[in-house]
Amino acid sequence: MLTRLKNRQDFVRMNRRGKRASAVGLVVQVDKTPDQPNPPPDELGFRVGFTATKKLGSAVIRNRVKRRLRVLADTWLPELAKPGHDFVLIGRQATAKRSFAALERDLHHALERLHMLRATSASPENAPKPNQIDP
Repeated sequence: MLTRLKNRQDFVRMNRRGKRASAVGLVVQVDKTPDQPNPPPDELGFRVGFTATKKLGSAVIRNRVKRRLRVLADTWLPELAKPGHDFVLIGRQATAKRSFAALERDLHHALERLHMLRATSASPENAPKPNQIDP
């Protein structure tokens, strides 16, 4: 499981200083992780947060969007993303109904535009799909 961003100040910092790339299914914000005095030993080198605004719809839809983004991040960020950065995945109208394969491609292209792909990362188009039910 990935380390989560939960403090408002982290989200505000990402919105002010972070770079962003948007795709049809999501928006990705990225910024360097601030220096932490004692990082946890099991930390993978980055943190991730999720946002879904009320513009997307009811609480049921917002929770579905965040749940899909969490599965996407848990599945692909450890393989795709460069360590030492914080990421925020922001849901869009299409996130709730877009196919999971399309969301994987959206994440890959957004990270590519942000220059945040690892040099040896697998591409969602070519990588084997995990045995998961589409949330």
